[in-house]
Amino acid sequence: MSEQEHKHDDDCGCGHDHDHEHDENVFLVTDADGIEHEMVMVYTFESNQQAYAVLLDRNELESDGVIFRVEEENEEAYLVSIEDDEEWNRVVAIYNEIASKESEEDK
Repeated sequence: MSEQEHKHDDDCGCGHDHDHEHDENVFLVTDADGIEHEMVMVYTFESNQQAYAVLLDRNELESDGVIFRVEEENEEAYLVSIEDDEEWNRVVAIYNEIASKESEEDK
C-alpha cells in the first residue's frame, strides 16, 4: 500500500502523530502527465446553480489554484475537470472577481 493510499488512524503504526484534527480536505488529483498531486480545497463558489471548488497543491502553495466543477451523484460529491471553454472562462472570471474583492478587503 502506498503512502497516499495509507489509512491513518491511532493504531496504524506509521509513526505519524494522529492526536490532532485534520482541518484540510485533501484530494489526490492526477495531472495531464500522470503525476499525482495532493490538493487542498481552499474555496468554493456557485455560478448558474452549479458549485465549483478551488484547490491548491498542498506541497506547492505558491502555484496557481485549479478550479473544478463539483457534481453530486447518490449523495456523493466529486470533482470534475471543466472541459468547456465557455464554462471555464465564465468561472475563472467569477473567481478572479471574488479574489480581487477579497484582496481589496485585506488592505
